[in-house]
Amino acid sequence: MKLIFCTLMLTALCASAAPAPAQYQLNDTEVLDVSAKDLQRDYQIFISLPESYKTSNKSYPVVFVADANYAFPVARALAARVGAHGRGLEEFILVGLSYAKGDTPEYSRRRDYTPAPSLDSGLTSDMPGKPPKFGEVEQYRRFIGDTVFPLIAQRYRADMGRKIFAGHSYGSLLGLHIVFSEPGMFSHYILGSPSLWYGKRIMFEREKAYAAAHKDLKAQIFFAVGALETGTGKDDMVGDMQQFEKLLKSRKYPGLRTTSKVIVDEDHLSVAPPIMTRGLKWALPPLR
Repeated sequence: MKLIFCTLMLTALCASAAPAPAQYQLNDTEVLDVSAKDLQRDYQIFISLPESYKTSNKSYPVVFVADANYAFPVARALAARVGAHGRGLEEFILVGLSYAKGDTPEYSRRRDYTPAPSLDSGLTSDMPGKPPKFGEVEQYRRFIGDTVFPLIAQRYRADMGRKIFAGHSYGSLLGLHIVFSEPGMFSHYILGSPSLWYGKRIMFEREKAYAAAHKDLKAQIFFAVGALETGTGKDDMVGDMQQFEKLLKSRKYPGLRTTSKVIVDEDHLSVAPPIMTRGLKWALPPLR
């Protein structure tokens, strides 16, 4: 009996002494902690450099992806697999815009990506003790322009005249807010499944207000949505996107170029990687 007990104790001690499994990490990436002083919170920025960066002296276009916790590894994998050493895509520096430190992804993106307070009184916060927050997109946009852009320009050989924004869902609201606030902030916009239903279709009002005050909109925009994102009311993201693009085209802005795709057999969640693939191929075709 003593022998069995000692054997069990030894097994337990060995198990407790075993090192914890190593965490998986993405090779050749960087994580930068960035303070947003005006917002009084901190963010992380993820960086992935192109394959040829170490052996060249050239500058590279920069792709900024919102919702970086998800979109950064997807875009990075596409850069390698679809990019095929520059044969499928022009090589680029990838910058992931992550969430505020200490906040959940849902809490952070609701606050930072939306253009107005939510009109849905039934929404609750997933952070105990903190009420839900919305509508701080302009403050977040200024953080990107005033803090993130100079950091990237200083640390890397970045062609800051060729900046591509990529967002999905709420991330596309952020992109549209930038389009109507400072369209030249990015050279290209990849806007997937834009949540145009948000705030009782407030982006339609923003579009109307912009058109009343401007004769041009210098932007290149790629819209895409999954074919299964259709229905009635809030659920008809296909119809909303098509109507929104039609409105933009009706303004006949000399500097605006738009294209759009409805991707078959994909819903709101499954469509994000195909949109990223098509958007990158649209914005960064391989150099000939």
